[in-house]
Amino acid sequence: MTPYFVKCTAVLILSGLSHSVIATDNSTAPAFKMEEGLIDITKPSTLGLSKANNTEHFEVFKAIKGKAQYNHGAVLFAFKGRLYCQWQSSKKDEDGPNTHVLYSQSEDGQAWQTAQLLAPTRENAIVTSGGWWSDSKTLVAFINVWPKDASPKVGYVEYALSQDGINWSDFKPVLNKAGTPLKGVIEQDLKALPSGRVITAVHHQPGLVASPFYTDDPLAISGWQAGKFNNRPFSKHVSDELEPSWFVNKANDVVMTFRDQGGSYKILAASSDDQGVTWTDAMTTNIPDSRAKQSAGNLPNGMAYIVNNPTGNKTRLPLVVSLSQDGYTFDHAYILRDQHTLPAMQYQGKYKRIGYSYPKSYIWQNSLWISYAVNKEDIAVTKLDLAQFQGAVK
Repeated sequence: MTPYFVKCTAVLILSGLSHSVIATDNSTAPAFKMEEGLIDITKPSTLGLSKANNTEHFEVFKAIKGKAQYNHGAVLFAFKGRLYCQWQSSKKDEDGPNTHVLYSQSEDGQAWQTAQLLAPTRENAIVTSGGWWSDSKTLVAFINVWPKDASPKVGYVEYALSQDGINWSDFKPVLNKAGTPLKGVIEQDLKALPSGRVITAVHHQPGLVASPFYTDDPLAISGWQAGKFNNRPFSKHVSDELEPSWFVNKANDVVMTFRDQGGSYKILAASSDDQGVTWTDAMTTNIPDSRAKQSAGNLPNGMAYIVNNPTGNKTRLPLVVSLSQDGYTFDHAYILRDQHTLPAMQYQGKYKRIGYSYPKSYIWQNSLWISYAVNKEDIAVTKLDLAQFQGAVK
């Protein structure tokens, strides 16, 4: 399968747009910015934004009392005409000892099948969702494995293969370029460039140090290598840059967005002009964040987008999509979900939090589909019809 973001024409369309471009010298400016005043964090319920048009919300999985009260880390992918969603689940608490990975599939993104077990609980490790990939013939499911006795906290990534989305191979280690197991956990946002190169990030060992990684393996299960990237100074084995996503800007640069664990509550950004081999340092943008996962990409017409909770604090609502015609300036933003559609939290548990958490996104059937956890207990998706964005944003 050729994902939407690999198409060169999607970016080249932007060359005809009349739009100002900020300086791209990342020694003096971040890779992108948000138009001043677009988001007003002094208005927590709306952030000064209007609601997006043509949105629909669907439930993928409802938390089950005493069995699956905690659900999080939802990520989408399309394979052979069906939409797939995987997430991690546990009886009560985040990273509880019985954590396992579930998945569901849908023919239309609206009605979802009963959840199936993708990766069972392990005795000496916790398993969490790692995302998907495909070469159009084979579906790849990634999981992250976290040994319980590791100090500092570390993990590694495994994969299973399926030809039908039902029957799966055994899980095996993902390999680096040297042919040995990759020492780190994979971020869920795998995307491909026009060349076929797959780019994501790996939180590598020792500890959790996020760096861009790339491979030219069509299945993305081997050949992974780190891009040249300098992390910010950090302590306690966890880098400031965490949980990235990425999009392509008007100049065809790859732009990676990071959560800032350092506490700025703003998105960090780095860029690469050589297909992920070398990267600028991550710099602080002016786009607010909730210090959580976010998701970025390109619409079919080339517009860049970021989905996050741009609150400037730990609050994870509303859920917002921000748009940029050129990938340099985000000048439109819309609410996808807010407190008016948020149900009350049903169950208490470790690290539970109200809101729409950890969005991940995928383009399918001319819509932007966003998966997320509701109060870290239900799994839901939002469908945003892209017909309204066929041309430039007005």
